[in-house]
Parts: sequence; structure tokens; C-alpha cells
Amino acid sequence: MKQITNFFWFCSGVHQETLEKYPAEHNKYVGIGATIFFTALFATLSGGYAMYFVFSGGKLAILYSLLFGLIWGLAIFNMDRYIVSSINKNNSGWKQFLQATPRILLAILIGIVISRPLELKIFDKEIREQLKVTYLDRQRANIDTLNIAFNNKYGIELGKLNELKAERDSVESTIKSDRLKLNLETFGDKTPETSGIIGYGPYAKRRQADLDEQEQYLDTLRATIQRQEAFIQQRKQFDGLLDEKLLTGTQLDSVVNVAGFANRNEALGDLKYNADGSENTTNYWAITFIMLLFIFFECLPVFVKLMSARDAYDIDIQHIQSVDAHRSIKNRDAEIEIIDGVHDTRVQSGIEKSKEEYLKPY
Repeated sequence: MKQITNFFWFCSGVHQETLEKYPAEHNKYVGIGATIFFTALFATLSGGYAMYFVFSGGKLAILYSLLFGLIWGLAIFNMDRYIVSSINKNNSGWKQFLQATPRILLAILIGIVISRPLELKIFDKEIREQLKVTYLDRQRANIDTLNIAFNNKYGIELGKLNELKAERDSVESTIKSDRLKLNLETFGDKTPETSGIIGYGPYAKRRQADLDEQEQYLDTLRATIQRQEAFIQQRKQFDGLLDEKLLTGTQLDSVVNVAGFANRNEALGDLKYNADGSENTTNYWAITFIMLLFIFFECLPVFVKLMSARDAYDIDIQHIQSVDAHRSIKNRDAEIEIIDGVHDTRVQSGIEKSKEEYLKPY
């Protein structure tokens, strides 16, 4: 426990030899030091997790994330330790607040930075599902864009193909109607368009000849349409339109697994809104409160120091600082007097030497 206490005292930035003289203040500075330590620990985890996605896929991703997380945590630890220890409790409350204001503003920024990677981990499952939706939407949008560009580029060919298909449908409909009329003519059914004579007579033969011509023309249309469709298909292959396909479930899982920090961060922001663009209140406040929690936790070392009353340790530190300042002033004065004395001696010696030179007989 003694070693743990000394470690947390070190984290709080106190002068341990002075603090040991006041047992009543020991626990307070253990608490301040522990707060600083755990803030740095969360910063280490957050920074390392963020860097893991930056270097994901690389062989040294884990090593880089551990190294950066350690450096980031030590930087936050050193800054917290310095600022908390530099707050002068012997000043007025207003001056202490002004002294801590830059640290509080910086803590808000650091809290946001620290909370984001941890939020990504907390909402990992939801982010994965959102990434799948995002990737599919992007693919659909990309395919739609390619189709629009292709339609604009080959508008004439596509228009001609549509005309041929419309004409084919019309000819097929006409052939179907004429075949029915031929059957009615052959069986002798009397209609405004048939003679009513039973058998394969001249009227039936004439209708059969017209029907054969239409079927030959229909075959020509179908061959032309087939060639036009083959040309369009070839152009789609050349322009890469056929290569764009929606990802399957397995492919989506693979893409999501290698998603970077930026994509995950964007997906986390999208969780705040529904598909229709309205705000998802549940997710919005959950993400917001997690961020506010880390901001408060990052500001906590400063708040603890500001809320603590001026104690015997602070008074003793003020006395030590006053003694050190007085000692420094006296040392300065002594150095000045020594320099002045040496200077006076040099001046007097120079004067005597000049007199001797002046009084020498020629």
C-alpha cells in the first residue's frame, strides 16, 4: 500500500517529502493522483484502439496501436499532472478558475477525442449493420450513376432497340390476330372479316400468304434485335457496367471487417438518424451521454483540485516557495555585491597602475 500511495502521489504531482508531514491530506492526494492515472489509462486504451483501425490489415498493426496508445496516454498523463500540480491554492478562487480555464477547455476537446474510439467499440454491432447498409446504398448509387451515364452515351442505340422491340410486339400481336382470323376462315365462321366458306379456299390461302410474310418479317426483326442487344451487352461489358454487382452477405462481412476508422466514425454518426432522415432519439442521447461522461472524467482532476480546500500542505508549499524565492533573491544580491567588489578592486588597481606610469621620470 505504501508503494501504491507513493505512486498516486507521484501522479498528483505533489512534493512527497512535504506531504508526508501532514497525514490528514494523504488520502486527498491519493484520490487526485488516481483520477489522473485512470484518465491517462482511458486515453491509452482509446488512442490504441483508434490506431488499431488506422493500421488494420498490416502485420504490425497491434504493435503500432500499443506504441501509439502508450505515447498518447503518457502525453495526457504528463499534461494532467503538470496542470493540476500548477494550480496555486493560495490564490483566490477566481484566479484559480482562470488558471484552470485553458485546461478545462482542453479537457473538453480531449474528452471528445478519447470518447470517440471507445464509443466505436461500445456500438460495434450496430456500426457493423450500419456499414452494411451504407456500402449497399453506395453500390446501388454507383450502379445507378453508371446506368445513367451509359444511357446518355448510347441513347440512340437504346432508342433504336426500344423501337425494334415495340415493332416486334406489334407484329406479334398482328400475327396472333391474323392467325385467329385464318382459323375462322378455314372453319367457315362468318364474321365481318371472313367469307364464311368452309375449307382452305382462296381467302384462306391469301391470309396464309400474308401470315407467312409477317412471320418472315418477325424473324428478321428478332435477328436485328438480337444483334442490337449483343452490341449493347458488349458496350456494357466494355464500360464495366456488368462488373458492378451488389455484395453478398459473406462479402459484406469481409468488407466490414477491414473498414477503417473514418468509415466506422461516419457510421456511428449515421446511427443518430433514422432511414427517413429523422433523429433517432435513443441512439442520439446514448452517444451524447457517453461523450459527456468522458468529458467530465477528463475534467475531473481539475475539478477535484479546484473543489479541495486550502490545506496545511498548500500553506507549507507556499512557505517553502517563499523561502526559496527569498533565498534566490539573497543569492542574487550576494552575487551582485561580489561582482561589484571585484569590479571596484579592478578599477582601483587600474588607477594605481596608471599613477605609477604617470609619475615615472622621463
